[in-house]
Amino acid sequence: MIIYVEEKADPKQLETLKEWLDDIGVEVHSLAGKNGTILGLLGDTHKVDVEMIQGLDFVRKVVQVKEPYKSSNRTFHPDDTVLEIGNAKLGGGHFAAIAGPCSVESIEQICDIAKAVKEAGANMLRGGAFKPRTSPYSFQGLRKKGIELLLHAKQITGMPIVSEIMDIGNIAAFEHVDVIQIGARNMQNFELLKEIGRTDKVILLKRGLANTLKEFLMSAEYIMASGNEKVILCERGIRTFETQTRNTFDVSAIPLLKKMSHLPVIVDPSHASGISELVRPLALAAVAAGADGIMVEVHNDPEHALCDGPQSIKPDAFKSLMDDIKKVREVLF
Repeated sequence: MIIYVEEKADPKQLETLKEWLDDIGVEVHSLAGKNGTILGLLGDTHKVDVEMIQGLDFVRKVVQVKEPYKSSNRTFHPDDTVLEIGNAKLGGGHFAAIAGPCSVESIEQICDIAKAVKEAGANMLRGGAFKPRTSPYSFQGLRKKGIELLLHAKQITGMPIVSEIMDIGNIAAFEHVDVIQIGARNMQNFELLKEIGRTDKVILLKRGLANTLKEFLMSAEYIMASGNEKVILCERGIRTFETQTRNTFDVSAIPLLKKMSHLPVIVDPSHASGISELVRPLALAAVAAGADGIMVEVHNDPEHALCDGPQSIKPDAFKSLMDDIKKVREVLF
């Protein structure tokens, strides 16, 4: 339920209303908008006397929210959420690029790539330390050592770092990681989502391989309901009957998510196709569709990468992509 309050409402009257709602067990989220204050009510709202509230002279209207996702709903939060991560901003017209290897392999590899992507215009460095792999015999990542190498690259370049967590038991290793990624396979790991929601980290949530947008936002809701509202939504392709690509890139998800939610929406064109030659066209399509950012896998020697080499682009290709993105944004935005 949402209560729209008039711009010139008496602060004392507004506070009295909030206290009454709190007394009947309803959680109130207050947001100051351009045309007044919006009160978002969470929890059991059956006790709320809608007619009584609607009759208050400082209340413009009361709206029932039908969607099960509340905190992530744009109706609750009309303005875009803007996240500040290091020196970068994401959302609300601010575009950010996250780039780096699928997996951290060595100190030389991660530092060389970090320097290259920063010079090309990346705002954040990505790198997998704990790797979820389909085969138990594939490279599983350097784990805590990989986090240490990412932090070393951060110290050299000053770039915020992004890395994926698989088990809440490893949360201590992510103490200095700027953005914690929840991968597609864990999008509906609700216990992990609740626990990560108790942190103060920015959370990058990837859409599951076969999940609807509603299910995607409900997963974001788990994080936000636990107290952490710093969530980034990432479209990374879904599984369909098509076999020419690793996944099918759902470009329609970008404008739809931005209509449904106030959270920043980015895309991962590397996982969306699994083919390095498709990273550029898919990334540009995402930018044109209104994405707030991209996350691209960049490797200086993809032919010998320990993980996902075929979908990784080289630093010079990333530099060219960033130049093209700038041109597209200048024309459209």
